[in-house]
Amino acid sequence: MRAYEQTPGPDDRTARTWAEVVATARRSTADGLVVGTSGNVSARIGDVVLVTPSGVPYDRLGPGDAVGVDLDGRRVLGELAPTSELPLHLAVYRATDAAAIVHTHAVHATAVSTLVTEVPPIHYVAAALGGPVRVAPYALYGSEELADNALRALDGRTGCLLQNHGTLTYGATLDQAYDRTAQLEWMCRVWLTAATVPGRTPSLLSPERLAEAAERLKGYGQHG
Repeated sequence: MRAYEQTPGPDDRTARTWAEVVATARRSTADGLVVGTSGNVSARIGDVVLVTPSGVPYDRLGPGDAVGVDLDGRRVLGELAPTSELPLHLAVYRATDAAAIVHTHAVHATAVSTLVTEVPPIHYVAAALGGPVRVAPYALYGSEELADNALRALDGRTGCLLQNHGTLTYGATLDQAYDRTAQLEWMCRVWLTAATVPGRTPSLLSPERLAEAAERLKGYGQHG
């Protein structure tokens, strides 16, 4: 019997987090951010990363399908193979304070990734991602090169585009990571829409305006 088959089943916290991972993955499909089994979602609990498996439709995943790996990529929970983008997820967890990661193939963001090296700052939501969103140069999916490119694009940011590929965002929770993905896709859609108006050029926000928005966003939402 293989070692990973001898590991105990998920505890209550792991089970709850796995349910959140699956729910987030299904949400990305329902919201049109991925098609089929593209994209992937993960969440970190201590030194264990729960991640969606490779090539399994999200609506087929259940409580017994949890996949967990350590930060070196060794499987410690489950029998399914983890996503092929595992190197990308692990690189972000090792280099940042991320507790959750969402990777999608969102249409508008992927389109923008083929046009620019940085998403034009057309809206102050860019400030919520740390500033103008960079595009990581293309590399083969699942490769260490892609992970390295993404880390450079994420420097000082919580999201980036992957050239000719899609989006990557992270956060302190799955909800935060997903919200950042959705906002990034929306911002890309706004820029594409404005940029296609004949004879007009979209107005963009200056670094000073973005910094002003970033400061205001620190107090956004409910507190206490």
